[in-house]
Amino acid sequence: MQIHQLMDACLFAGAFWLAYEIRASDLGTELFKTSVQPFTEYVWFYMLLIPAAPLVLESQGFYDRAMLGLRQATLWPLFKGCAFLTLGLVFVLFFVRFPAARGVMIMFGFISFLLVWAKEEAFRFVYRGKISQPHYQRRVLLVGPAEETARIGAQVKAHPELNATVVGQFDLNSTPLPELVNALHDHSVSAVIVSARHTYFEQVEAVISACEVEGVEAWLVADFFRTAISRMSFDDFYGQPVMVFCSVPETSWRLLVKQTIDYLGALLAVIVLAIPMGIVAILIKFTSPGPVLFRQMRSGLNGSPFTIYKFRTMVTNAEQLKHELEAMNEMRGPVFKVSADPRITAVGKWLRRFSIDELPQFFNVLRGEMSLVGPRPLPVDEVRRFNDPAHRRRLSVRPGITCLWQVSGRSEITDFHDWVRLDLEYIDHWSLWLDFKILLRTLPAVLRTTGAK
Repeated sequence: MQIHQLMDACLFAGAFWLAYEIRASDLGTELFKTSVQPFTEYVWFYMLLIPAAPLVLESQGFYDRAMLGLRQATLWPLFKGCAFLTLGLVFVLFFVRFPAARGVMIMFGFISFLLVWAKEEAFRFVYRGKISQPHYQRRVLLVGPAEETARIGAQVKAHPELNATVVGQFDLNSTPLPELVNALHDHSVSAVIVSARHTYFEQVEAVISACEVEGVEAWLVADFFRTAISRMSFDDFYGQPVMVFCSVPETSWRLLVKQTIDYLGALLAVIVLAIPMGIVAILIKFTSPGPVLFRQMRSGLNGSPFTIYKFRTMVTNAEQLKHELEAMNEMRGPVFKVSADPRITAVGKWLRRFSIDELPQFFNVLRGEMSLVGPRPLPVDEVRRFNDPAHRRRLSVRPGITCLWQVSGRSEITDFHDWVRLDLEYIDHWSLWLDFKILLRTLPAVLRTTGAK
């Protein structure tokens, strides 16, 4: 995969140079009616482009697909990656105020897509030719319970891109080890796939040791335990190999990119919205008695409490009056929500309608307590009333200002189970692209006041 990533980085770099040359040519100057800066002023772009290009493609699952899979499995992640990278570079240009020619960026997106797609088609053509030759076939031996080896054998046959041929199947419960070693010699086996389910671990250890002596690869299908949600990965614990079962997005460069976007996005929002937020603060101060900001303890990452900031939209004794309104609660579950809440002030109703009261939470993002996108943080007392332990999994990621629930109707969703379902859907399918789509959907949802009360 690293070789493909290096090749793609070079292709993206070449695409940018080619886009510049076309834009700087007489034809480009005639079409856009302006000239462009010398290419030397664009060289610093490569410091961003070369490392970012393969990382963006990886974030879209471009390198996870099968070599001979459906073409749409190649084209769609590639299209998203090129679009995401082009928009990212445009954002960087805007942020650093670099006067780049728009034509260069537009052509870069199209050319990079075509070049990488052409490379993939060339590899597909070459690979199809090679796997048809016998000396390129990987000869594998399947070891384990009969039903497991049959299942794995069917998977190998269903995926010709694995370039593997099953030359034998052995059940460790009934086949002695010397017979398996003889099969390694007789069939010139290049790899042994071992399924450890329902098999004694000492037998598996003996097979792996035999393969080690013979110089044959041994692949252990580590599906000892059935899990419904968790993804398994391997790690090292002070020299000891461990299996890790995780049901949340694993720590990776994607999370680092997400945190970087959170910080830069929140910082930009605070700078741009400083004056509007100041005007809102003045309106609150002069229209109702009490503080400008509403502070409340919310449950953050892993349930850790933190103080959330919002513009105050209710009367100062709202928490005391809450008990009197319990019978009016419109949300089924531990969450309290009333559409025609009498505690809301006149200005507060307008602020809530357009979600302006949420703007101070950008400071929570800067403090590292929240993210731009993530499940909405709930008050600590509501989290304590969760009657289903599975609901606490929404606390396994950092809470956010906007989320799937926020762009899917907000207060129109009156069942807490539906709310949690959307949060868990976000956690289970999280990606940078999903965050980007939610951010794009947030502004239209706010302007339409969808579900806002």
